[in-house]
Amino acid sequence: MNLTIFDLDNTLLAGDSDHAWGEFLVNKGIVDAEHYSKENDRFYREYQNKTLDIHEYQRFVLTPLIPMSMEAREQLHNEFMSTVVAKLRLPKADALIQEHQGNGDMLIIITATNRFVAGPIGPWLGIDTVLATEPETIDGQLTGKLTGTPCFQKGKIARLKEWLKQENLAPKKVTFYSDSINDLPLLEYAHEPVAVDPDDTLKSHALDNNWPVISLR
Repeated sequence: MNLTIFDLDNTLLAGDSDHAWGEFLVNKGIVDAEHYSKENDRFYREYQNKTLDIHEYQRFVLTPLIPMSMEAREQLHNEFMSTVVAKLRLPKADALIQEHQGNGDMLIIITATNRFVAGPIGPWLGIDTVLATEPETIDGQLTGKLTGTPCFQKGKIARLKEWLKQENLAPKKVTFYSDSINDLPLLEYAHEPVAVDPDDTLKSHALDNNWPVISLR
């Protein structure tokens, strides 16, 4: 069995769903526009610079959702999908997914974005299995904390290994597509790493190591 793994944001999507979610909350008037926009941009810069504290960031993302019911959160996310995420879809990404499916590969998405934001996007793209950062819920309500290993940097390898053990899988070949230097640990772990519209640091590393560099834009 060959396993093909995709990062989500800025790889399969023409943007970052996590950052876009913050902008969506601002535009809906759910959060204080000036403060939230400033912090949302700060966290995104820290992600790009590999200095992000994933726990601090996820508290920031999840806190506005804590007072909401499950039904209200789902309704809000449905609107986010139709008005924001739909515009980020990439035809070339769809074609790449279909190519790997046609080859009989098993496909999964591994993303640092939390499951509330990212979980529905995978099946919408045709990939049912999504490994994401897991928000803690108690009696259906979000707490603002995380549970388990965050699906971020080296944590992506840990989560992948947990999933493979749970599913009793031993792939013959692992291919991983990503845009970000944050994913370097999993790219180096994969048999076939592929840089997709990479940031400058990842592009340089990929070229130095003769990795494929592609664009889905």
